[in-house]
Amino acid sequence: MSRISRRAFLTAAGAVAASAWLRPGVAAAATITPGDADVLLVIDVQNCFLPGGSLAVTGGDKVVPVINTLANRFRNIVVTQDWHTPGHVSFASAHPGAKPFDMAKLPYGDQVLWPDHCVQGTAGADLAAELKLPTAQLVIRKGYHHELDSYSAFNEADGTATGLAGYLKERGIRRVFAVGLATDFCVCFSAIDARKAGFEAFVVDDACRGIDAEGSLAKAWTAMTAAGVQKIVSADIA
Repeated sequence: MSRISRRAFLTAAGAVAASAWLRPGVAAAATITPGDADVLLVIDVQNCFLPGGSLAVTGGDKVVPVINTLANRFRNIVVTQDWHTPGHVSFASAHPGAKPFDMAKLPYGDQVLWPDHCVQGTAGADLAAELKLPTAQLVIRKGYHHELDSYSAFNEADGTATGLAGYLKERGIRRVFAVGLATDFCVCFSAIDARKAGFEAFVVDDACRGIDAEGSLAKAWTAMTAAGVQKIVSADIA
């Protein structure tokens, strides 16, 4: 997934079997009790993506109390942060004449051009102050190469591994439970790459929020369903 272009993802996902559109996400069969082989992957719950931020996701702050409750049920937690350089290649401001949400063709594929966000060392890049993750063990920072973006926690946009899959396998993790922002971009790419790396992957829907640009949320769920990602809600986790 990380190797294909963002535009290709948003368009080609619509070609997946029509039945997937009718059932967005594969439901988990029973209540889940997390154990040593499970990890809560908390994706990009950062100030820039919360209300008032430069790339605010509608309702992004609503995921924080849900994630905090889930965090008490997991022994293993990994956190991701967008961590961009000033003038990062994914910023519209780095491309003369471009506007936020335009597309640019870059060496690794088509790139959505975003408002400046999550610049290294700024308050906007900080994790939400209300986030409480007592057993968090690792922070994966992504998008820190100036000329390369990364939506996925597992792979950068050119397919280079971040090392997260190896870390989780060394720890004996078999199931990844993804939460955070945004469902249709970083959560989606991370969940699909978790499946590609051989993990069971779940997205906790009420612990996520989407951007939903031009139908991207429905298309993301179609792509995740096709990859075998399971859609659950926080009440499914005991």
